[in-house]
Amino acid sequence: MPVNWEPRIIGFCCNWCSYAGADLAGTSRLEYPPTVRVIRVPCSGRVNPQFIVRAFQKGADGVLVAGCHPGDCHYSTGNYFTRRRLQVARRFLEYLGIDPRRLRITWVSASEGQKFADTVREMTEEIRVLGPNRVMRDELWAAN
Repeated sequence: MPVNWEPRIIGFCCNWCSYAGADLAGTSRLEYPPTVRVIRVPCSGRVNPQFIVRAFQKGADGVLVAGCHPGDCHYSTGNYFTRRRLQVARRFLEYLGIDPRRLRITWVSASEGQKFADTVREMTEEIRVLGPNRVMRDELWAAN
């Protein structure tokens, strides 16, 4: 592992709650590691497992999917769909040889900037312990 290695985490955040929570963390000047790259999605239910696999192929060491708390989804059932779908995605990642601990699903409301910052901090430390993700990245690069 390189000495200066820092994890790269892709964060899919729902537009209505989690993205606003991330924004609140920033505007409140809460400190958290700069390891997450946030992608705003309309709803966490829109995060296709293919997006997660592609993120790992493109060099992500971890993927965070953050949505509204269950029962608070602006589209009624999007986060319930996310919860079920990404449980299956964890098993699929394991089948692909990717440690399922690299995928985290969490619920962050627009008023929980501190929770977003804590989640990123905890996930960064977990990914540091796991080390860089090389599973699909090396296979993809070897094919080219």
